[in-house]
Amino acid sequence: MTDHRTRKRRTMVERDAELAIVDEALDQLTGPGPDAGGTLLAFSGPAGLGKTTLLAELRRRAHARSCTVLAARGGEQEQSQPFHVARQLIQPQLAGTSEQELRAALGSWYSIVGPALGLCAPEQGAPPDPQGLRDGLDWVLTHLVVKRAPVALVLDDAHWADPESLSWLAAFAPRAEHLPLLLVVAYRPDELPAHADAFRTLPGRAGQRPLPLAPLTPAAVAALVRDAIGEHADDAFCHEAWTVTAGNPFEAVELTAKVRGRGLRPVQENAPQLADLAAAQRGSGLVARLERLGPSTVRFAWACAVLGTAIPQDIAARVAALGTEEAAGATTRLRDARILSAAGSTTDHEPDTGLEFVHPLIATAIYRAIPDALRVALHGKAAAAVVDAGLGSSAAARHLLETHPENDPWVVRTLREAAGENLRAGAPDAARRQLARALREPPDFDERAAVLYELGCASLLTEPANTVNHLRAALAEPFDDPALRQGIVIRLAQVLAHSDRLAEASESLAREIAQTPDVRARLRLQSEQFMWDAFNAAETDSPARSRRLTRLADRLAGRDLTERYVIALRAWDACLRGEPVDVVLHHAGRVLERPFSWAHEDRGFEVPVLAAMVHMYADRPGRAEELFEAGTAEFERQGWRGAHLSFAYSLRAYIRYRRGRLVEAEELARSGLRLAERVGRRTPVHWYAIAILLTTLLARGRADEAWELAQEHDFGAPFPAAVVFPDSQTVYAELLLARGEARAAVAELEAVDRRLTPRGIQNPAWCPWQLHLARAVAADDPQRARALAADAVRRARAFGAPSAVGQALRVAAEVAAPQDRTELLREAVTLLSASPAGYELARALNALGYGLRDADLLRAAVLTARECGADALVEEATETLLGLGGALPAGSPRVDWVTEEEIRAADLAVRSEKEPEPASPDWVLSAACRKLGTDRSGLRAALESFARSST
Repeated sequence: MTDHRTRKRRTMVERDAELAIVDEALDQLTGPGPDAGGTLLAFSGPAGLGKTTLLAELRRRAHARSCTVLAARGGEQEQSQPFHVARQLIQPQLAGTSEQELRAALGSWYSIVGPALGLCAPEQGAPPDPQGLRDGLDWVLTHLVVKRAPVALVLDDAHWADPESLSWLAAFAPRAEHLPLLLVVAYRPDELPAHADAFRTLPGRAGQRPLPLAPLTPAAVAALVRDAIGEHADDAFCHEAWTVTAGNPFEAVELTAKVRGRGLRPVQENAPQLADLAAAQRGSGLVARLERLGPSTVRFAWACAVLGTAIPQDIAARVAALGTEEAAGATTRLRDARILSAAGSTTDHEPDTGLEFVHPLIATAIYRAIPDALRVALHGKAAAAVVDAGLGSSAAARHLLETHPENDPWVVRTLREAAGENLRAGAPDAARRQLARALREPPDFDERAAVLYELGCASLLTEPANTVNHLRAALAEPFDDPALRQGIVIRLAQVLAHSDRLAEASESLAREIAQTPDVRARLRLQSEQFMWDAFNAAETDSPARSRRLTRLADRLAGRDLTERYVIALRAWDACLRGEPVDVVLHHAGRVLERPFSWAHEDRGFEVPVLAAMVHMYADRPGRAEELFEAGTAEFERQGWRGAHLSFAYSLRAYIRYRRGRLVEAEELARSGLRLAERVGRRTPVHWYAIAILLTTLLARGRADEAWELAQEHDFGAPFPAAVVFPDSQTVYAELLLARGEARAAVAELEAVDRRLTPRGIQNPAWCPWQLHLARAVAADDPQRARALAADAVRRARAFGAPSAVGQALRVAAEVAAPQDRTELLREAVTLLSASPAGYELARALNALGYGLRDADLLRAAVLTARECGADALVEEATETLLGLGGALPAGSPRVDWVTEEEIRAADLAVRSEKEPEPASPDWVLSAACRKLGTDRSGLRAALESFARSST
């Protein structure tokens, strides 16, 4: 019977309290009734205090209660191997499953989590972002738990788990209490990394985290000694055993084995020998004991220490340069010496998988005893051995990280392959470490630029400043690969732009454009420059850039993706500058004649977003939402669930706001903000999320809540260098105005004027700063207010979107002389009633109804405001209506259901060329426009889209 089998039956002493907690947690997990459910347990203690033995007993008891057990163990040598622990947990549960079955089981998550879990090779294309991968792992684990409940997930030596797995499990852990899952971790408290600090404080059944394991008392060590050697062991001998082991259970058990193996009588006169026997279990004593087993055995032990855990004997033999029989003999000697054992199996329910050290303390001591130069050489041999064994470059990479640079092309190639796999699998930090090591090898002269480029791509999300340095260094290398050079320049511009350094992004592209002879390559670079210039709020020569863009886009036919990007930017520029809406939609239509992906590997998502947003400003928000739904689905399929998904949710919220669907807008904006918080505050995605949520809250009449949110998120100056829509400074001014701080609002809005007007941005549909400023100065300077509003009306008419003209007319009426208000408001109501802008229509109806003391208009205002979720406006219109003696309308129309009557009205409007009379809005058609998300001129396309979606 092997030592391994003996260890299975080891009796634990002085762990009754911990085992009681284990039983209580298992009772809760497996018991009937409403109180059944999951929980968390964390055991901590220095090395050797029995964490592994306790977890083995926990697993045995979980199996006895018919639990599914997911088990993993961190390894000191495997910490740099991403998802090593996650694979241990999940791979065995999916073993023997065909690819077709895996795809069916994992659904859309297959290509996202499959590579990380080693279930499939990474696909070509952009990798998932870290948050998307974590969401996928959450889904897979949750799915397994629900399907195979009850489940015990047991992670030993968590302090040595790879960062990717550990940070994921630390974030997932709070979910255990809401699932049929007992999640148990054990770790050394002084070695637990910062990204897993959550395990120290997570609440659970055990109360205060973690549960510390205490050393054994003298009585407990005496019991261990007598159980192993015999009841005749005297007290002095047992007490000395406790003294030399300091109550450490592992050392006490190993000491008793040595005493038994030596045949040492357990009496007082032999007690002084215990100190030497105990020293032989650790440090130099262990090394000396190992050396007595012979040179070949020492080499085999060293090879095993380098390989880590779950050690294949054949690979260890190759690393140690031993034949098969020599390796088998060395294995037997090391097992007899209680240095090695079979791996993994500590219960009869789990199979043996290779070899492992009896205790991590032994593995650490032997690894550190290997001479430095030899240890480096052994890692090199291990790298070659695992590649030859078919385990792949990723398995070799962790060994190559421990080697010294030797100008070896194979090392560079292997590390680059591993980095590429890890990057596509969603482990950019691991890829970064591997490429940094490849750079030190170093690569061949003509390969260095490519390695620097790949390193820049790997560090893009986590170290943008270093990414800039890597990419600039790559450009400084002498190499002759135009495609690589273009890729480096585009990536450099991207990281500069995302770091709020848009002017530098444009300059870097301009320099490259000037020295790029190839016409198509130059056009690609120009498209990138036009894009980042469009997002630069401080661009100094915007009108000239607009003229260049117009000349270029108007002669392009949209033959390829680059040409379509340029045309899309032309549509966006025309929208900002307030060119006629037909021009804007014409160019957007040219772009969208064919599918326009939001997730190209080597392009950002910004231009497809702009192509969608112009439809919103042009009173086609229904079409904008269609495009956003398709783009969001692409993001989710790609595993982009961080900044990309936050942008998508936030901008969809803005579209809903513009449609007057404020309740839905608030929900989406809050979802966008939650995702943005993962990315970081005062990042571009955070500015978007906060600005849109604040705008929505103001529309709902919750100015105080909006102000508290702005203060909480530090929303205010300095405003970002990147263009944000809605414009952040304008939103801040609107917030000040809602709080009655008109002078402060004026200062902010005048600053917006100085920023936007020189750039030629004058479309009030995009930024209604003139309208807010008119309201802010009306009390002190009515003439200026009227002039501002009149100019905004003129600009809105030039653009031509009914919602923009209607909003401008409503504000113009608000600051106009009393005798001029009615006419302005009548036109505003007429225009807005044939637009998708429900909230603006409700405001205009309320203003007109109040001015005319018209109960019918006020009832329409109440109904429309209810439909929008504009609570404060509902109260205002209701109060006026009741003051006139009018009756409140009953109920509220459904905004998500187009009635047959509304479809008929829309169809009639499409077939009729007659425009509505100014004084007689068609309220059925008005509802159709809002629900279909279009103005009158877009009804034909909206009806076609509605028909397609209804079939």
